[in-house]
Amino acid sequence: MSASSAKVRTITRIAMFAAVLAVCSQIAIPLPSGVPVTLQTFAVGLVGYALGAKRGPLAVLVWCAVGLVGAPVFSNFMGGPAVLFGKTGGFIYGFLPMALLCGLAAEKELPGRIFLSAAGLLLCHLCGVLQFSLLTGMDLLKSALLVSLPYLVKDLISMALAERFAAALRRIPAFAHTKC
Repeated sequence: MSASSAKVRTITRIAMFAAVLAVCSQIAIPLPSGVPVTLQTFAVGLVGYALGAKRGPLAVLVWCAVGLVGAPVFSNFMGGPAVLFGKTGGFIYGFLPMALLCGLAAEKELPGRIFLSAAGLLLCHLCGVLQFSLLTGMDLLKSALLVSLPYLVKDLISMALAERFAAALRRIPAFAHTKC
């Protein structure tokens, strides 16, 4: 494969996974807290595990940029700066280190690599709780109990499923011949 076709394949994969993230963001159940239950955590894990530590965060960044300019790619068909700077925007920022750490976990053959993914999820939740707390005036503990703790089990299961799904993707010949 030539260098230019490898670049096209890389750009296509980044765009494709940004689109997967946009679609999974629309599968949402609104909750009174204002933080919906979505498939975003699954999608971000999949992006990181499938694309690796360099390209995974790029796909998340593309998704964020598309949403920032107003395209309705965030949950509930929302877009624009108000979402990123709103009370749930911290979770969106938190997806970047989460994708990075999931990508590192996929690339490393370490026995404790699952802890990299868990650290990414915790960073994502920390970013979300901090911004929610800041914008609502609610203290950090109450914010965590409202917008983080109820989602952790679902998010851990989502990440485990994303890792398995990415492993299956890597067994597909068209996907497997390039590194993360």
